[in-house]
Amino acid sequence: MIKVLLQGHNYQYEVLELLKIFIKTENIYFIDDEALVDHQSFLLVNKLIEKEDHIEIQSAITREKELLFQYHIAIEKSDFDQMNLVKEVKRTIKLSIYEVISKALQKFPDWGILTGIRPTKIVHELLDQNYALPEIDSIMENKYRINEEKRKLLMDIAVTERPFIANNNKSLVSLYVSIPFCPTRCLFCSFPSNPLNRGQGIVDQYLDALIYEIKGTIALMNELGHKIETLYIGGGTPTSLDTVNIKKLMLTLNENIVLSDLKEITVEAGRPDTIDREKLKILKNYGVNRISINPQTMNSQTLERIGRAHSPRQIVEAFQLAKEIGFETINMDVIVGLPGEGCKEIEYTMKALAELLPENITVHTLAVKRASNLKEKLEDYPLVMEEQAKEMLKITVDYTKRMGMKPYYLYRQKFMVGNLENIGYCLPGHEGIYNIQIMEERQTILAAGAGAVSKIVYPKENRLERVPNLTNVYQYIQRVKEMIERKRRELMIL
Repeated sequence: MIKVLLQGHNYQYEVLELLKIFIKTENIYFIDDEALVDHQSFLLVNKLIEKEDHIEIQSAITREKELLFQYHIAIEKSDFDQMNLVKEVKRTIKLSIYEVISKALQKFPDWGILTGIRPTKIVHELLDQNYALPEIDSIMENKYRINEEKRKLLMDIAVTERPFIANNNKSLVSLYVSIPFCPTRCLFCSFPSNPLNRGQGIVDQYLDALIYEIKGTIALMNELGHKIETLYIGGGTPTSLDTVNIKKLMLTLNENIVLSDLKEITVEAGRPDTIDREKLKILKNYGVNRISINPQTMNSQTLERIGRAHSPRQIVEAFQLAKEIGFETINMDVIVGLPGEGCKEIEYTMKALAELLPENITVHTLAVKRASNLKEKLEDYPLVMEEQAKEMLKITVDYTKRMGMKPYYLYRQKFMVGNLENIGYCLPGHEGIYNIQIMEERQTILAAGAGAVSKIVYPKENRLERVPNLTNVYQYIQRVKEMIERKRRELMIL
């Protein structure tokens, strides 16, 4: 247990996010008086002292009134403008706390003080300022305490991403289309996904509303002179739609966008039990060049445990069918840390994928989200511990290397097993452009559909505004006109 006393500032959120890397949330208490500390608890005092020309940050950790570790650091005000000074203060507070608590607990997280989900953004910002890679490596080590392995991973990914984002044209945008339906809801899923047992009627109504929003959104783009670079149809599982509705959706897109001009069209065909020859042919005929067939695991017992009504054999058959039809890039998702799985199971999965040799593999570390069924049933599904999760992740790294793949994008999530990361791997020339753009947040992405979130980028201000759609399918259908107007109001500011 740790009691935390903050003096001179109120950055409790930032401090809590860092401390959760070291200690369970329920064992962290913020206090406003040292008298509240018992002898069994650590006391962490973090103090901000503002002087005329600099700011002092001090951290100390004690137990039973014995000083264990302390750390002091100063920030020169003249080195920063006001906005960046606030960012630097927050970073320095976290660094000073890290220095004392990591030593007290003898725990040194791979990602240091980083709690954000897009660590490569820091590398790109430094590259924008013409820092050389060795200088950036030093900054990531000394200012963020990231270990050598993760620093190299960040550098490799940033170098791969750079050609795709360095010269983004303001007029180029991407379009995301949400199909929030699945055959069943997986145990770990936190996405706005609706089981298809609600009936075909609601699916048809939803598609009519979605098509209305797509047309309105594309008309707005045309009005403002925007051009679509990539199209991503996600969910949910878009291929859970029947062939009539898949064709209806693709026909609408084709009538409003010159699909042949797009650099990339991706469709999430994640569940093999939703894929057949006719659906895949429709997608291929409309220019879809990248699809995802997502096993998550190739272990049949785990598939049953997480609520997937298909076998590993069906995954292989769906992949082979997609290859036969001629898709250029197939992605396959894997989740490290699924309930009941260890190193043996993840190796079995990776070996099976190596035999298929897809162009992309995305390795996710299990994240226990509030909206997932897993969150409510944690007592029934014990999760792997941090060290085991790291060993499992190493297995995926080894296999992707053997397959000739390189990491091309990365992101992190809250509530991840082992405080680790998600990594997209690809064979050379098969980078997922949309994935890079959505992660680095340097291109405006307009979104249509229930639960979809548009991200409007203001490059000169290094700022991004989110414009969310309603998540509830019924409310979305009733208020679809409002979804277009929300985007119009934000885009007219640009």
